[in-house]
Amino acid sequence: MKIVVLDGNRLNPGDNPWDEVAAYGELEVYDWSDPDQVVERAKDADIVLTNKSLVRRDSIEQLTKLKYISVLATGYNSVDAQAARLRNIPVSNVPVYGTDSVAQYVFALLLELCHHVGEHGVVVHSGEWEQSGTWSLFKTPLIELVSKTMAIVGFGRIGRRVGELAHAFGMRVLAVDIREENPPGYQPFAFVSLQDAFREADVVSLNCALTADNEGMVDKDLLTSMKANAFLINAARGPLIQEADLAEALSQGVIAAAALDVVSTEPIRADNPLLKAKNCIITPHIAWASLEARRRLMKTTADNIGAFFRGQPQNLVN
Repeated sequence: MKIVVLDGNRLNPGDNPWDEVAAYGELEVYDWSDPDQVVERAKDADIVLTNKSLVRRDSIEQLTKLKYISVLATGYNSVDAQAARLRNIPVSNVPVYGTDSVAQYVFALLLELCHHVGEHGVVVHSGEWEQSGTWSLFKTPLIELVSKTMAIVGFGRIGRRVGELAHAFGMRVLAVDIREENPPGYQPFAFVSLQDAFREADVVSLNCALTADNEGMVDKDLLTSMKANAFLINAARGPLIQEADLAEALSQGVIAAAALDVVSTEPIRADNPLLKAKNCIITPHIAWASLEARRRLMKTTADNIGAFFRGQPQNLVN
């Protein structure tokens, strides 16, 4: 069996070996593959692994030896799963690997908004504290989370973990989800509408999947309904937000700040309006990428391949 990895450099930049996957066949790994490179690189492949490199319908139709596709992520929109199904090619994903890492990162972003630790570290190393003549120098307001309200949009595995952390910080938790079931045991907690969540929250955390129904849902109307001192955090998918509307809301002080790990087009483009927005932290899509999470992702991918070999493919999305 030949296994081709179309874009492996983020899963294993050098610290997460492919040994578990390589045990199942001849392995060929590319750092990145553009759509027009897929057919040439995978023409002899029995198994294709991809994260963000696109495996489109035309490629699937031309890859005559292809028997199985495993996506190196939870989201699988990089693969035309329906086209694969028409050829009886199973497509799997990795549904659980980064829950704790992403939830932790949501709070890394939130705590940075509350305390601006990096900025205050610069104040020390630049000599400003020494020259200030005061024993305590703070450059921004410092915010305590106890009794604040966090609204979590998307109450799946990651959203629920974010809720647990929020509760541990003493926050009131609101959740928005299409299935209002299995409420957590802690209080205060409530399922609410999207509109109520944005209106009541001190912090809104987006933790939902991207769908045709919610693309661009965070728009001028929702942002205008938020408290002027509220924060927006997005560690889910960039296209959930209408970025021009958010940039305007930040620059006009409609909301206090935003912290985003994702944007609509990645890598970010120079003309993205959020780059010039006030009080906006942007990080380069790294919430998922702790070594521990990437090792789980690698192991589950190997398990997916093993299940396919046994004739019992798992984690199927098509």
